Amino acid sequence: MTKQIIITEVALRDGSHAVAHQYTAEQVTRVVRGLDAARVPYIEVSHGDGLGGSSLQYGLSGTNEMELIEAAVAACRNSKIAVLLLPGIGTVKELKEAAALGVKMARIGTHVTEADVSAQHIAKAKELGLETVGFLMMSHMAPVEKLVEQAKLMESYGADAVYMFDSAGALLPHQVKERVHALRQSLQVDIGFHGHNNLSLAMANTLAAIEEGAVRIDGSIRCLGAGAGNTQTEVLTAVLDQLGCQTGIDLYQIMDVAEEIVAPLLQVPQEITRDSLVLGYAGVYSSFQLHARRAAKQFGIDARDILIELGKRKVVGGQEDMIIDVAAELARSRAVVL
Repeated sequence: MTKQIIITEVALRDGSHAVAHQYTAEQVTRVVRGLDAARVPYIEVSHGDGLGGSSLQYGLSGTNEMELIEAAVAACRNSKIAVLLLPGIGTVKELKEAAALGVKMARIGTHVTEADVSAQHIAKAKELGLETVGFLMMSHMAPVEKLVEQAKLMESYGADAVYMFDSAGALLPHQVKERVHALRQSLQVDIGFHGHNNLSLAMANTLAAIEEGAVRIDGSIRCLGAGAGNTQTEVLTAVLDQLGCQTGIDLYQIMDVAEEIVAPLLQVPQEITRDSLVLGYAGVYSSFQLHARRAAKQFGIDARDILIELGKRKVVGGQEDMIIDVAAELARSRAVVL
């Protein structure tokens, strides 16, 4: 399996969910310096829900994300800084501000059936001279044909690559293979994959994606990401080296960064808990985990019941307000029964 794989490190964005969006500029600087020394190609930095995500609905940032981005850019010598933007949360204003700070890549994400809302933001990112990537999130929620249709829209808007996101960590390897194969057959641009580990399949799914032609892969060092985290960057680097794939990442250095710099940032060990397992089982957005825990505590019910009900209602990213609504409904229904 000799090929070049381009890795984007997402712990300073996706991992923001795991630390309740409380990264400091000092922490970001330390992590980026380590990743840069390890020659990780791209490092994503922003609020967990992307540019403009700091809010009561999505979680307030401890430090303004533009300060974090500025610190990250200043710490780079080899790596390039990327940002995530979800139309409806982030705006062109934040995109311009990030570009002015020295960001080199914009990653524009939408729900898997809503690629059309990305046209303006992809076009603006290209106009700003940024490498531009389209994301189709919660890709398990659409049939293969719809996924391909939406990916072709992003390609037509000018995206340099299109990713399928297993945002809930719900897909099985054969499902990933089917989807990536169809994308590779239908698109001219690079295909990417972003996995979550809620069913302990992030690595297996990532390798399945690579086998079918994905060349851009997201990883989170020390598995620091929403839910049970993402494909673990340092482990992925070792596995790809064993397979003969080229990443350009220094294996020893990335292992040291994981152990000595990132591990101390984890508030709790990044593992598959009851809640994160339910995320994958129910097919619910991985960033819902902390919100569900808080709602469960507030209403005195089981977080798993909230997540399962959210899955039944097919709630997606951007509908975090529904978590409280569902928790309140479940609490009321149980009070009536009692």
